[in-house]
Amino acid sequence: MRMPTFSRTATTDTDETARVPVRPRRDSDATAQDINRPRTSTVTAPTEAQRKPITVGRPVTGPAATGPAATGPAAPAVPAPAPVANRRPRASLLATLGLITAVAGIALVLSGPLAGWGIGVAGLGLLLSLAGLSATRKQHVAGKTDALIGIVVALGAITLGVLALTGQLSWLGTDTHPASDLREWLDTQFAKRF
Repeated sequence: MRMPTFSRTATTDTDETARVPVRPRRDSDATAQDINRPRTSTVTAPTEAQRKPITVGRPVTGPAATGPAATGPAAPAVPAPAPVANRRPRASLLATLGLITAVAGIALVLSGPLAGWGIGVAGLGLLLSLAGLSATRKQHVAGKTDALIGIVVALGAITLGVLALTGQLSWLGTDTHPASDLREWLDTQFAKRF
């Protein structure tokens, strides 16, 4: 296996790359100084007239620069607050799933014959919504409204389902078909109008 090599033209003595001899060090040079020698120069503080106010921030331009505030002393600059890294809150998966299953549960309860299954699905939606509500207590987790709506819908579905199964609601039960009853009612109401 061959190793790649670089061109040697830059290291050879040619007219283009003639070597410059190294100059010897001169101690009399202005850049050379004796470390042990004490300094003789002194620094004087600037006078009040020589000092300039230091302004921090953006210079004022336009009409505000020529107003009466521009002739007075410079106001102390207020440091800008440090930028805060804002994380976008993420939605709670449990709260969203709880809302979806609660809506599916009430739809099954309102179907009539599937009221028993609807109670079970609404119970699952209630548990998921409660878990989603507790998950929204963490920072940067959203979905509290979804969880609360899921809890209310799931409790409503469970209540309607229990009332339908015990026969407390005449219009809703396992032996009724609300969808076909609604269709017949709509046909009787709008048959003469269309």
